Amino acid sequence: MRMIIKGGHVVDPGRIDAVADILIENGRIADIKFPGKENSASNSPSSIDSCADLEKQVDRVINAKGLYVVPGLIDMHVHLRDPGQEYKETIETGIQAAAAGGFTAVCCMPNTRPVNDNRQTTEYIINTAKRLQSVKVYPVAAISRDSKGLELSEFGELFDAGAVAVSDDGLPVSDAQLMRRALEYAKGVGILVISHCEEPSLSHGVMNEGLTATRLGLAGIPNAAESVMVMRDIALSELTASPVHVAHVSTRESVRAIREAKGRGVLVTAETAPHYFTLTDEAVGFYNTNAKMNPPLRSVEDREAIIEGLADGTIDVIATDHAPHSVLEKDLEFDAAANGIIGLETALPLGLRLMEERGLSFELLIRKMSKNPAKILGISNDITVGAAVDFTLIDPARIHTYRVEDGFSKSRNSPFDGWEFKGAAICTVIDGRVVFES
Repeated sequence: MRMIIKGGHVVDPGRIDAVADILIENGRIADIKFPGKENSASNSPSSIDSCADLEKQVDRVINAKGLYVVPGLIDMHVHLRDPGQEYKETIETGIQAAAAGGFTAVCCMPNTRPVNDNRQTTEYIINTAKRLQSVKVYPVAAISRDSKGLELSEFGELFDAGAVAVSDDGLPVSDAQLMRRALEYAKGVGILVISHCEEPSLSHGVMNEGLTATRLGLAGIPNAAESVMVMRDIALSELTASPVHVAHVSTRESVRAIREAKGRGVLVTAETAPHYFTLTDEAVGFYNTNAKMNPPLRSVEDREAIIEGLADGTIDVIATDHAPHSVLEKDLEFDAAANGIIGLETALPLGLRLMEERGLSFELLIRKMSKNPAKILGISNDITVGAAVDFTLIDPARIHTYRVEDGFSKSRNSPFDGWEFKGAAICTVIDGRVVFES
């Protein structure tokens, strides 16, 4: 199949920031032509010598005028619930939501049923996703067997089966010696460790410790429940000279610790989620369980620190922590309700909203949602001749209202239902095939 993406503003941070026409042949970039310049990016016979003539010879032309064309977005942190909790989400519905959100790849966490701590579960996830021929799914396997924190999983076997990282996400690895061994083992195998940083003895509450929790009479979780574990895992990374990636950063103390560690050359990277730079604990309102998550929504000061960390490079990645739950888990008393919200279809609009409100560059957003995740995971996603075609086309001016009932996820647990946004992914292209278009 031959296709042209015509006249889009191509943004590949550090490489391309210009209007271009892209010729795609058999799922790969055959040529990139910059209007007004004499030469294309390729000198091959298939170069776009005359776009007008070539348009008659291709199967499809996508008019991208007024749109951004960027390397496909990559979400490093999603929960697909499959296998075992398919009533909340399946691999199929999860990647449909991902495609609609502009993501061409997602990393799914291991807290499935059974836990993904073995070759068979890893291969099931990969093979199911491949059959669907849509968004690429990269499994994250468990650090410990059954995520119980007692003994390590077989990292080598999991890596060989296709896992790109290990994590006990949803649960911390409380035993520091086990975490040290995990980092050493992972370094030898060449697999990434993603840390759910939480000190269980400090996290018996159900929302952020602060005025809102006091007003509602709810038990609070202090910032230290996260930050002390961030500091521990930074120390262990420094000790072992092994990389560690800190998941869902939510506190100012964590941001400060990561910033200082990077300044010392520690091999630490970090992610946050859109809800942490958008909302505060006041969103709980009067016991709104769609604002309940772990780590919890924090204070205004914490939100500002997260935004500063994104701007200065302390926080490398924006990931959704997409966590679907049904009404069975969410339509309960606040104390009893499950933690987590869906986020695949709102992440990009929330990111665009942040960039506009804070005067941050679009290039920065693409680094956080595409290039940096790819670099951390060892995935190539450059827009260059010969590369596979994983693109997201973004309309920065599209005004739309997000309605959970119109979404692709099986679950509806979002605090952003009814929000009006400016900017959206309108076309997702994977391996040269359009998998979502609006």
